[in-house]
Amino acid sequence: MKEIHELIAVDTTSRDSNLALIENVVKKLDAYGISSQLIHNEEGTKANLLATIPAADGSVQGGIVLSGHTDVVPVDGQNWSSDPFDAQVRGDKLYGRGTCDMKGYLGVILAKLDQLTSAELAEPIHLALSYDEEVGCVGAVSLVQKIVDDGLAPRGAFVGEPSSMRAIRGHKSMNVFRAEFNGVAAHSSLPSEGVNAISYALRFANFVEEVSAELRTSGPRDEAFIEPTTTMNVNKFDAGIAVNTIPSEAVVYFEYRSLAVVDRDALTARFREKAAELEAEMRAQNPACSVSVQQQAGAPGLDTAPGEEVVALAAACGAIATDEKVTYGTEAGLFSAAGIPTVVCGPGDIAQAHAPDEFIELEQIVACESFIDSLIAQLSS
Repeated sequence: MKEIHELIAVDTTSRDSNLALIENVVKKLDAYGISSQLIHNEEGTKANLLATIPAADGSVQGGIVLSGHTDVVPVDGQNWSSDPFDAQVRGDKLYGRGTCDMKGYLGVILAKLDQLTSAELAEPIHLALSYDEEVGCVGAVSLVQKIVDDGLAPRGAFVGEPSSMRAIRGHKSMNVFRAEFNGVAAHSSLPSEGVNAISYALRFANFVEEVSAELRTSGPRDEAFIEPTTTMNVNKFDAGIAVNTIPSEAVVYFEYRSLAVVDRDALTARFREKAAELEAEMRAQNPACSVSVQQQAGAPGLDTAPGEEVVALAAACGAIATDEKVTYGTEAGLFSAAGIPTVVCGPGDIAQAHAPDEFIELEQIVACESFIDSLIAQLSS
């Protein structure tokens, strides 16, 4: 578990850089003769890592991707029993930020580098580590694109999000938006001289709730999910500066998680159309007004067919077969959208992720180690 401890000791909260962790991983890979490619964000403060352990014949095309994210959620305001960045074993559990989500999985892979590089692989294994998954699968977009651009053409991928080592074939999409309303400020005693941004933002928020209710009552359903319909929420609202001032600005934050059968582009277009309608009303009062809707994050859902090779491979490696689908989003949808059949399978229970005193049961680490050992055996010639 040394590798897991080392990963957790590096604070990679999403708001901060992950480069210290990535550099440590590069050194470990270098020690085994594995070259790495880094794909940085625009600011150069974060990076994805892509590395390939070639087949015995030197081939780097095809094979399987082992994917995971390097960032973790904040510990701010959480009551921890121990230092969250100093992993500790207590009883049959390992505690620390990221033990479950998902440095436990990454640590197991790094601990297996000796076996991975010494095996007579019949096909390559690609390691894909991303940044900023926790803020909307941001880094994985360029990471998956790099895999495609390099022509690696893997036949499948495993994303190691905590699934209690179940082979998860489906989850919903994730879509996060910011709607900004710019009105005209005025003294509250002279409302006709201003345009109240809050009033229009509230109408937009109410529209989000109306669409949510529509999809919940008459939209498509998938009973494999705990929440069988597309879900949608207004989650944050920023507006106003004083009770005696007509507010000139208001911002609505909302998100939706859609079933695979839902047309995300069409659904998103409904909100843009409503925003344009409200903007026209505001500009009729004052042409200086404006409304904008920006998508801050998004990732497609996952709906891998049960007959895909990667599903059978997961089972052969010891993953628990299931028809259950999970409510949380992952980077798996991005791999799937790129034509790479993908299964979510990793150690730990999602119920422990993001929580104070986050932990992973030690037996889950052992199960993940067995999975990687079996994968090496399955892919060896």
